[in-house]
Amino acid sequence: MPRKCNLCGKSAALKRPKTGCCLCKECFFYVFEEEIHQTIVSAKLFTEGETIAIGASGGKDSTVLAHVLKVLNSRYNYGLNLILLSVDEGITGYRDDSLETVKRNQQQYDLPLKIVSYEELYGWTMDAIVKTAGNKNNCTFCGVFRRQALDRGAMMLKVDKIVTGHNADDIAETVIMNVLRGDISRLSRCTAITTASEGMLPRCKPLKYTYEKEIVMYAYFKKLDYFSTECIYSPNAYRGFARAYIKDLEIIRPSSIIDIIHSGESLAIKKQIKLPVQRTCSRCHFMSSQPVCKACVLLEGLNKGVPRLGIGKTHKERRKMEEKLSALKVETAGDNGCCQTSGSCCGGSTSNMVNGQCNGTEQEKKGDGDTCINSTIDADRHSLAHSHTHLSNTINQQVSL
Repeated sequence: MPRKCNLCGKSAALKRPKTGCCLCKECFFYVFEEEIHQTIVSAKLFTEGETIAIGASGGKDSTVLAHVLKVLNSRYNYGLNLILLSVDEGITGYRDDSLETVKRNQQQYDLPLKIVSYEELYGWTMDAIVKTAGNKNNCTFCGVFRRQALDRGAMMLKVDKIVTGHNADDIAETVIMNVLRGDISRLSRCTAITTASEGMLPRCKPLKYTYEKEIVMYAYFKKLDYFSTECIYSPNAYRGFARAYIKDLEIIRPSSIIDIIHSGESLAIKKQIKLPVQRTCSRCHFMSSQPVCKACVLLEGLNKGVPRLGIGKTHKERRKMEEKLSALKVETAGDNGCCQTSGSCCGGSTSNMVNGQCNGTEQEKKGDGDTCINSTIDADRHSLAHSHTHLSNTINQQVSL
C-alpha cells in the first residue's frame, strides 16, 4: 500500500532524511522553504533594503540557495537586492564548466552576476599552483584564496552581506575536523550562523540546519540546473575523511548531524585560554588573526618559489623567529649605548662578551656610568640572526628535496 503524505494525505513522494516524515512533492517544497525562512527570521540575518551577494559555484548548495532566496524574497517581501558572486579558481575541466552553469542560473533567476578570478586577484591559477606546490597542500591554497576572493569580490560590488551555501553536513564536518585538530578558535566560528569582524562584511549561512540529502532532493524534484562533478584536486582532502565519518553516523542515527552542530555550539571554552584576535592584515588589509594574513604568506611563498613557506611547522617556526628579531630591533632602536657604536661599555669591544655576559674589568663594565645591558642585547641579536640564517637554509634544503 502506497504511503500517504503526513500533511495532506496525498501519495507520498519521499521520506525526509531529517525527520522521517513522508511527504508529497508540494508539501516537501513548502516545508523545505519554510524551514529556511524560519532560520532567516529567527537569526535576523537580513534587513530590508540590503544588497546580498550569493556565493555561487554552480553546485547544488549554492544553486538551491539562490533559488530559495529568490522565492522567499518575493513571498515575504524581504526587500533584498540579490547578486550572484562567483570565484574562478582556474581549474581546467572543472571550474570553467561549473561557471557555465552559473551563467545559466543568472538567466534563469534574472540576477546580476560578478565573477572574480585567482589570476586577476593573485596572478596565479590553481592549475599553476598545483604544478608548483604539488598535490599535497592544494586545498590549503584554494581554501584560503577562495575565502578572501569572496570578500574582495563583495567589496567590489559594495554589498552589505555575503551568503554561502554551507549546509548542516558541511558544518558538522567542520566541527569534527576542528575537534580532531584541537582548533578551538575556529570551533566557535564554524558553528555561528553569521560571522563578522570589525571592518569586514558579515557572512551568513541560511542553510545551516538543512541536510545535504534534502538539498539534493529539492534540486532534483524542482529540476534545478546545477553542476555535480567533484573538484579534480579534492580526492585527498582532509575534509573527505570527516565527510565519510558523518555519513556513517547518519545511517545509524539521522539526527547525529544536528546533534554534532548543537554540540559544537554548546562547547564552552575556558576563560584562561587566549583566543586569536581578529584584525586586518598589514599588507592586504583583509581579515586575519595574524599581522600578515595566510593568503599573503602563501602568495609570498609562491612568488619566491618556496610554496611551502606558509604551510606547517616550518612556517610557524620562521614566523616566531621573525617576531623575536622584530622585538629586538624595536628594543635597540635609537640606543646609542651599544658597544659597537659608542664604545662606552666593555671597552668598546664585544670581545669581552662570554655567553652573552660581560667579562670585562669593573671600569669596562661601568662604561662611564652605562650598564652592559646593551652588549647583552647586541649579542642576543647576533645569535638570533645566525639562527634565522640557519633556519632559512634548512627551509631551502627541505624545499629542494
